[in-house]
Amino acid sequence: MVGVEHFIAFNLTLLAAIASPGPSLLFLARTTMAEGRAAGIAAAFGLGLMAAVWTAAALLGLDALFRVFPWAYLFVKTIGAAYLIWIAVQMWRHARTPVTEGNNTARSKFFRQGLLINLGNPKSVVFSAAVLVVIFPPELIFTHKALIFGNHLVVEWIVQPTLAILLSTEAVRRRYLGAKVITDRVAASVLGALGLRLLADRSITGI
Repeated sequence: MVGVEHFIAFNLTLLAAIASPGPSLLFLARTTMAEGRAAGIAAAFGLGLMAAVWTAAALLGLDALFRVFPWAYLFVKTIGAAYLIWIAVQMWRHARTPVTEGNNTARSKFFRQGLLINLGNPKSVVFSAAVLVVIFPPELIFTHKALIFGNHLVVEWIVQPTLAILLSTEAVRRRYLGAKVITDRVAASVLGALGLRLLADRSITGI
């Protein structure tokens, strides 16, 4: 039987995962500080939606499909790694480009980028599957799976935009703008390294 204690444990795990350093958090921080609050919130919703979709995929057994058809996992991972590297290159190239007002109007662009950043990490489905197995009882019915997906989406869509709002405060943004070149190039280096690491990793079980 799925109870409140299962969702509490699941949500605590989600909060830890959201706050942990990685491409999602780095992308959210840089987008918010460079492009403004609206852009950051749009990116947050994209990141959150894709994270919840990976959990839904795990609930539907996509992790098992990846194990049966490793080429499918390799394809998704390669596309995702290439996208991370592309984002890193663009970030490096435009590090010296001044931030202009009005960049935060293209919200759909940043929502789409948030989706693609998390879509590019198929290990999320393996992580989700591992978490679900540890926390929830076996043989979940459809209603429970729907509740788990909905719960994940709600948590993501509360926490991620809240982080964007906190990162968009004037004090934080002013500090970022004062060190934009260094900050952007450090972020680009980290994202590029993560992309290369994802590209080089041949396993589907490591997180």
